[in-house]
Amino acid sequence: MLSPAGLRARAAEWLAPLLAGRRDLDLAPHRFAEAALGLLDWNRRQAFERGAPTHFTSPADSRHPIDYAGDDAPSVEVRVQALFGLDAQPMIGNTPLLLKLTSPAGRPIQSTRDLPGFWRGSWADVAKDMKGRYPKHRWPDAPWLEKPSMKTKNAFNRGDN
Repeated sequence: MLSPAGLRARAAEWLAPLLAGRRDLDLAPHRFAEAALGLLDWNRRQAFERGAPTHFTSPADSRHPIDYAGDDAPSVEVRVQALFGLDAQPMIGNTPLLLKLTSPAGRPIQSTRDLPGFWRGSWADVAKDMKGRYPKHRWPDAPWLEKPSMKTKNAFNRGDN
């Protein structure tokens, strides 16, 4: 139904209303996707969203959009502290979600499709470097056993998380 041929065949249903009264095609890509997804009934839409979710929710309860368009798709950018407490690789179907890990300032740290391996491997070196750059944040030795939180050490210890 959402194949290129299916979308062409039903363009009058989903595309025409989106373009009605417009003189240009200057619409955000997500508007086209949402219009096409409108062709699905509720059950199919729920199945589609389970199989290809739009967002990843971290253990710290932060939501991050999943990128399906890049060469490394599916991928998501997330602060590493938001993944504390997670000891399994997030998956989209049978595909590991590429985690683009960032510092508290949102700067890239490392990317991985094997979070447990990262925690037990290069995390020690990453944490050592991050402790020097971001001393106010937690950098535990066993992050998979920690409570997820993006708060500073002081806020976390006060219970402000």
